Amino acid sequence: MSKLNAGAFEFVPGRAFVLPQKSQAPPSKPPLERPLQTEAPPPAPTITLNIGGSNPPAAPKPAPAPVPAPAPQSKSAMLPSVSASTAPSQSSSPVPSTNKVFSTERAKTDTTSIAKEVQAVADQEVLQDLFGDVKEHLNIVFIGHVDAGKSTLGGNLLYICGGVDKRTMEKYEKEAKEAGRETWYLSWALDSTPQERSKGKTVEVGRAYFETSPRRYTILDAPGHKTYVPSMISGAAQADVAILVISARKGEFETGFERGGQTREHVMLVKTAGVSKIVIVINKMDDPTVNWDKGRYTEIKDKLTPFVKSAGFNPKTDVTFIPVSGYTGQNLKDRVAKSICSWNDGPSFLEYMDNMPMVDRKVNAPLMMPVSEKYKDMGAIIGDSLTLMPNKSAVEVAAIYNEMEEEVPSAICGDNVRVRLRGVEDEDISPGFVLTSPKSPVRAVRRFEAQLAILEHKNIICAGYSAVMHVHTLSEEVTLPALLHYFDKATGRKSKKPPQFAKKGQKIVALIETTLPVCVECFVDYPQLGRFTLRDEGRTIAIGKITKLHDDRVDEVTEGVAHVSVAA
Repeated sequence: MSKLNAGAFEFVPGRAFVLPQKSQAPPSKPPLERPLQTEAPPPAPTITLNIGGSNPPAAPKPAPAPVPAPAPQSKSAMLPSVSASTAPSQSSSPVPSTNKVFSTERAKTDTTSIAKEVQAVADQEVLQDLFGDVKEHLNIVFIGHVDAGKSTLGGNLLYICGGVDKRTMEKYEKEAKEAGRETWYLSWALDSTPQERSKGKTVEVGRAYFETSPRRYTILDAPGHKTYVPSMISGAAQADVAILVISARKGEFETGFERGGQTREHVMLVKTAGVSKIVIVINKMDDPTVNWDKGRYTEIKDKLTPFVKSAGFNPKTDVTFIPVSGYTGQNLKDRVAKSICSWNDGPSFLEYMDNMPMVDRKVNAPLMMPVSEKYKDMGAIIGDSLTLMPNKSAVEVAAIYNEMEEEVPSAICGDNVRVRLRGVEDEDISPGFVLTSPKSPVRAVRRFEAQLAILEHKNIICAGYSAVMHVHTLSEEVTLPALLHYFDKATGRKSKKPPQFAKKGQKIVALIETTLPVCVECFVDYPQLGRFTLRDEGRTIAIGKITKLHDDRVDEVTEGVAHVSVAA
């Protein structure tokens, strides 16, 4: 019979028509009777999360008493017994102090935050057990246009904090006076070579060390002249915080900031090198052309703020402006007197550096330590076993020396140290090699894909273009065999077809090839080893980040098979 029309005829082939039969109604069930409620109902059970603590002991459940009842009333009769059995179990079990009602979103947030807190506490405890009370360490690089006062500022900081004693500074002052460079004596604490002292220009990255009561600092004094930009890049790659030194003297700021000056290029390069915080020190405020004038300070600040914002720094959280006098030391350690500068209410330079938020150190990540310099030495003590990439040489750490040339038992993430190695020859190491953990070594590849932003180039860039790549402490000549995609400026989407060329202002994805294997990683995994700059003809052409590595294992197997010889 049709279920849609109860009165329809039923027709089955081979049978006669049958009149529809009236379906009999099911017998009516007696109404359910609920038992009288003599006590208040128990509270509804809640699911709680007990993360990180001990589980509360589970109370034994009493056996449910059999309830004699007729079949239709079995469900209703069992309801009171279940609620009665859950009530004593809840009352007997200890109730946690902080009960939270379970929800997927809340649980995700809570577990993530708790896991991070536990990990941070564990890291601090491990560091405390291994190294005791160690001061936080920061690497700061001084950048800016030539003659902005970087070396003078750094030398005065060393003198104020005790990094250079008074007797040594008096000796520098006497020698500078004899050489006719009386005002340069402070910079001689960082400019050590005769060439740098005679010309007053930093050539190599100067390195010095000083301490304050809460922190330790390594100064990296980068050269400001455009000829020595590769040295400046290697210094910026080792820094946590950049100190952009600006000369407030009339004409000097404009020369450094306008087209052709190094201020713009230096800011772009430190951002590419991975520096997330920048302190803009407006120097030479004591100059007769400035005389701590608030109008000059505001003018420089207003011109620099939009530019550092366009370079990728957040003016509210990543950028700080501090007026100082590097030569006289005003506002370096102690705040400048109100009689000299009535409008400045901010902290002094060292006061700000000691209280700024500490950079994040990945203590649990695998060891990856780029080599910046090398020289030959004698002596060996057996220590940790490491791998020197990209040659895959097994080496042993013989000794570790800190910034004060003192031998130390260990070093942690962020330290600038000198390491004596055993098991490798001097000619087998080059700047740009990476000391790494044998269990999870850094990748060494010849080809990789990268996202490039073209900053400045006279002509168009096509497939086959060559330039010099600067990544961490490595400088290597590279070729672009193919341009893979370009990014649409309007939508930001990647094109499907490869572009024929790239020009200034465009963002592209390109395949990059090197002659020898280089130690790099994808930007998303290890940003310090995944960002680079391309330079050509003395200018920064592009900045980029590595998105994909092409493995060279096939090439290694091919080379290995080529050297196999079969003896008859």
